[in-house]
Amino acid sequence: MRRLHQIPFMVILMGIFALAMYVPAVHGFSVRNYEVSRAFFYSGTLFLMVTILLGIATAANRTRQPARDQLLTLLGAFTVLPLMLAVPFSEAVPDTSFYNAWWEMVSSLTTTGATLFDPGRLPGSVHLWRALVGWMGGFFVLLTAIAILAPMNLGGFEVLTGAPAGQGATAGGQALQRTGPNESLWRYTVTLFPAYAGLTLVLWIGLILAGDRALVAACHAMSTLATSGISPVGGMAGSDAGVAGEAIIFVFLVFGLSRRLYPSGRTLQAVRGLSEDPELRMALLLVTVVPALLFLRHWMGALEVDEVKDTVAALSALWGTVFTVLSFLTTTGFESIDWAEARTWSGLATPGLILAGLAVIGGGVATTAGGVKLLRVYALYRHGEREVERLIHPNSIGGSGAQARKLRRQGAQMAWIFFMLFALAIAVTMLALSLTGLDFVSSTTFAVAALSTTGPLANVTAGSPLSWADLDGVARVIVGAAMVLGRLETLAIIALLNPEFWRG
Repeated sequence: MRRLHQIPFMVILMGIFALAMYVPAVHGFSVRNYEVSRAFFYSGTLFLMVTILLGIATAANRTRQPARDQLLTLLGAFTVLPLMLAVPFSEAVPDTSFYNAWWEMVSSLTTTGATLFDPGRLPGSVHLWRALVGWMGGFFVLLTAIAILAPMNLGGFEVLTGAPAGQGATAGGQALQRTGPNESLWRYTVTLFPAYAGLTLVLWIGLILAGDRALVAACHAMSTLATSGISPVGGMAGSDAGVAGEAIIFVFLVFGLSRRLYPSGRTLQAVRGLSEDPELRMALLLVTVVPALLFLRHWMGALEVDEVKDTVAALSALWGTVFTVLSFLTTTGFESIDWAEARTWSGLATPGLILAGLAVIGGGVATTAGGVKLLRVYALYRHGEREVERLIHPNSIGGSGAQARKLRRQGAQMAWIFFMLFALAIAVTMLALSLTGLDFVSSTTFAVAALSTTGPLANVTAGSPLSWADLDGVARVIVGAAMVLGRLETLAIIALLNPEFWRG
């Protein structure tokens, strides 16, 4: 194990994903799709041998800047690793190009869940590979947020500390820097992976009991925990589990709202109880208020014409709204089978714009969800609340302790900086996409969906569904880069530009 810690983390990742290729190989063999099985088996064997050779060649390397190397590993994992993951995909789907396969793997690894293919075009083993890559990408995000970004004061933790991003001011950061980078990653893996895998297994069994086929249940279970929204049947509309399956998934979507629901969360600036967790409270407010407004809008119009008798339709619309709101808030992107009823019930022409706003807000810090993150939105809310109090009582004292004051001041400032960077990234991505010939609505939809890592958003935001397959080659490169940027966050990229990272 000591020698394994000396191998660069990027090489270890290559070995893990090479071993993962045997999973769809076994599935393809079990369903007698031998061509697809061979594609994954040969690719896994090839890259496993390459990984062993690279491990031997790089085991003696010693890094003098672990923080820099860890951030570079994060960048390389989402840009270079998909090239390896695309090899079995392109071999298993011979009527597509390697470029399309690479784009699919970028989308899966960043847990965006966007796809260029209709569900019926891909074999079941390939769908399993997409979901598995997204699931492993979700765990990679969960692990690196705690083991790498938290000690560097990035990924949303800068809001808690109020210190400048990238300076490692979180609690325990100095202890993590004294240990080797792989030792801390291994320690958190031992803590997190049993819970992550166990929750996925429980959800898989629950979906099977609700009526889903084993493959569909496995893909939906992995996509829920990873918040990737990858589905082999086009989402919940193609699922056999129905409303019961949605209810089960709804429970597990909550894990994308707060880091405190995972074992490692209580070691990172934890509050006294879940009822006082600001992210959960903010999420509860959104999941309650948004469906209520959409629901009440219909009742206000229905009372005028005396159309308030269809109770079943009302409950279906309410459930469809609640489930879809939570799904897009966690950037998963599963659309309820009752969402069409909810859209008709609300009477809004494009309620997808509301879902786009929820996806931009995103889930919790140090979770698999993307977006701006609930903690940053909460910090801005508390800062605004305090400013209103000062308008009424200029000499009042905010109170609530030093931590709350730090959150309202320095934390809100860092949250505002990140929000402005996120908005700037959306504007730049929109401009780049518009230069490829897309109109304003399409470029805005694709930019928000890519940067918030919510691929299914393209199907619900605009008046008519948009298809990722309609993008040309240049536009796909742009949204691919936006997916990586949305997953890494702009502050981590800016931290790499810090001259201190490149000295020594």
